[in-house]
Amino acid sequence: MNDYSVWKPDREYRVPTIEDIIKARKVLDGTVRKTPLQPSNTFSRLAGTNVFLKLECLQLTGSFKVRGAFAKISQLSEKQSSYGVIAASAGNHAQGVAFASAIKKIPCTIVMPQSASPAKVAATRSYGAKVILKGSNYDESWEATQEIAKEEGRTIIHAFDDPDIIAGQGTIGLELLEDLQDVSRIYLPIGGGGLAAGVAIAIKARRPDVRIIGVESKAFPAMKESVEKGSLQSVKAGYTIADGISVKKPGKMTYEIVSKHLDDIVLVDDTAIVKTMFLLMERAKLVVEPAGAASLAYLISNSHNLTKKEKVVSILSGGNVDMYLLGQVVAKGLMQMGRLIKIFILLPDKPGALKDVVDGIAEISVNIVEVEHDRLSSNIPAGTAGVYLSLEVEDEKHSQRLIESLRKKGIEFKVVS
Repeated sequence: MNDYSVWKPDREYRVPTIEDIIKARKVLDGTVRKTPLQPSNTFSRLAGTNVFLKLECLQLTGSFKVRGAFAKISQLSEKQSSYGVIAASAGNHAQGVAFASAIKKIPCTIVMPQSASPAKVAATRSYGAKVILKGSNYDESWEATQEIAKEEGRTIIHAFDDPDIIAGQGTIGLELLEDLQDVSRIYLPIGGGGLAAGVAIAIKARRPDVRIIGVESKAFPAMKESVEKGSLQSVKAGYTIADGISVKKPGKMTYEIVSKHLDDIVLVDDTAIVKTMFLLMERAKLVVEPAGAASLAYLISNSHNLTKKEKVVSILSGGNVDMYLLGQVVAKGLMQMGRLIKIFILLPDKPGALKDVVDGIAEISVNIVEVEHDRLSSNIPAGTAGVYLSLEVEDEKHSQRLIESLRKKGIEFKVVS
């Protein structure tokens, strides 16, 4: 049996160093992309400083996770490789491990919860991995992963609490210092802590003056609570659309590294994330997943003591977002920006009644996105029709002009959202 098949988080381990990250960089060279660092006028204006976006959303497999996965799998012995690898994941780690295994021609099994997105399952299988749907949640999938690893002698590729994984993620820090030598702050997302730990080691080894701020979801503040209380903490499962950072308990190794090297850990909510994802699509033409947008969401939605001379990096860690969720993000983003409103109008159920309303709306250049008729609900009197109109406007001032115009025309309506 493979000696490393069963994951033992409390075993003796070596904390990765800057030398390990440099070695990982050489291993990744030619396989994993050096992603762009892009300045953004839009987000610089919103944050009040010079903002640069590290585009890991354009990485192979759509996430930074492939860095750590490839670095880890490249370290396996010939015997370990022959037994193959296994990982538990419902998202980016699964695809990173599957991709790295395909490149190295190593048998790969990924255990995913039965509720995993069909799109993510299909993407993982597309890299040649065997996907097993086991358990109703990640914890149950993780238990199944350990059992299978023990039975088959496979090496478990942990998502974050592993020195080789951390070293692989740390290569992002080396790239940042190459592309922006005078960076002053880095904002990055935290889930299990692999990305934060790796980047922090790389940055602090060469530029200890650079401030590194980790951003967690308010629904899963596990790392923040652990650092504040001085020991590993588990949090109750909340709800967030940022499933990539919805971790109930951080890793032991990542916790120790983060405690030592990060300057602060802050929290962000889903409302800010949705708005940021929308702005990234509209202004930067970038599709970024919720966890990937978390650090930028905090940066632009909170007041900071930042000067216009500072150079601040936000790591956009991934771009794998469910298409159904993306549609909701667009709609909710428009509403948050005051550019989409929904109104309800009760009209006589006769020809031409709706035309008068539509003509009035068209007069002030408002776009009708959707029309819904309701004649059957109990609150709709006989002989009338309820009409829901979803309307796209330029901004809140344009929305107010619309409301005032409808009132002047004597049209009775109610703003629904």
